[in-house]
Amino acid sequence: MRLSTKGRYAVTAMLDLALHGDSGPMTLSDISANQGISLSYLEQLFAALRVKKLVRGVRGPGGGYYLAKPTKEISIAEVVCAVDEWVEFTRCGGKEDCQDGQRCLTHSLWNDLSSQIYEFLDKISLADLVARGVKIEAEAENEDQTKITQNPESVAAA
Repeated sequence: MRLSTKGRYAVTAMLDLALHGDSGPMTLSDISANQGISLSYLEQLFAALRVKKLVRGVRGPGGGYYLAKPTKEISIAEVVCAVDEWVEFTRCGGKEDCQDGQRCLTHSLWNDLSSQIYEFLDKISLADLVARGVKIEAEAENEDQTKITQNPESVAAA
């Protein structure tokens, strides 16, 4: 089973908001342009995120969305669940009626897997993803700088 597009896009849009929302509310059209997600799809996602109080909207000129809580208080599991896209590995949705109304032999295995994934994503906040992105950018910049230092002729030739 895979995380749906809805869940992935919700996390991506929230991360974009976390990265660029410091200067004020961000429009859905900006997020759409930044991430290549259709505006109508974002409207659906943000309606659900607003209901779960993960984002707040501001109307009018200069309006848009901003995070309703600090990035360290918003878990990835919370974002995925807000758009009703939880990854469930049991065939019964946890009701234990997997096989002709009875619990199947592997129910516990799949139920435990679902719980592990939830717990994993619940431990990761938007702040963690922002920090990972900053770290990756810094590492790439350091790598580029090292290449220039080690091979200055290639820079001069360019």
